[in-house]
Amino acid sequence: MDTDTIWRTVDEQRAQLADLLDTLRPDQWSTPSLCAGWTVREVAIHITQAHAGLGEFVRAALKSGFRFNAMVRRAAQDDTADPAAITTRLRAMVGSRKRPPMTKELDPLMDILIHTQDICVPLAIDRPMPTDAAVAVAQHLWHMKFPFAPQRDLPGYRFVATDADFAVGPSWGAVREAPIGDIVMMFARRRDVPAAEPEGEPEDE
Repeated sequence: MDTDTIWRTVDEQRAQLADLLDTLRPDQWSTPSLCAGWTVREVAIHITQAHAGLGEFVRAALKSGFRFNAMVRRAAQDDTADPAAITTRLRAMVGSRKRPPMTKELDPLMDILIHTQDICVPLAIDRPMPTDAAVAVAQHLWHMKFPFAPQRDLPGYRFVATDADFAVGPSWGAVREAPIGDIVMMFARRRDVPAAEPEGEPEDE
C-alpha cells in the first residue's frame, strides 16, 4: 500500500469505529476486550492517544519506568474521558497523519485494525478487516520484533491466507490456512494458532 492509501484507510477505519462506538450501551463500554486486562473503553481511549506528542510520550515513559506495556496501560487508565469525548477525539483524528514518536507509517493502520477487533469481537460485532489493509498489516507484523514477534513466537508454521495473496513462514513449516484477518490476530497474539486438522480414518480394504 502506498502512503495515501494507508492514511485513507486509517481515516475510514477511525470514522467507522467512531460511528460504531456511538451505538454502544454503557455496559458494553465496560466489557473486557480482547486485549487482556483492558475494557472496551480503555482500548478506545488508547486509540485516541496515538496523537500524543513527544513531550507527553517522554513523561509517560518516565512515569512507567520505560516499560512500554505499563506506559500505555497507565495512560488509558488515567484518562477520564466519557464516551462522547472519546468519539469526538477519534473523529478529530480523521485527516491527520500524525503518529506516535518512533513508529512507522504502517503502525497507525495496524493499531486501528487490531484494536477495532479488540472491541468488536467480545461484543459479538462482525467487523471484517479490509483485505488489502490486513495483508499490509500482516506483512508488517511478520517482520516486527517488538511489541509483537511472530517469527520468534510462532516458529515452525507456514501461514497461508485463504482469502488473499499472502503466505509467510518456512516452506517446510506446518501449514495453517485462515482468513487474512485471523492471521493478523494470530500474529498480534489475540488468537491461538489452530491445531492441525485430524487425519481421516483409514479406509477398510
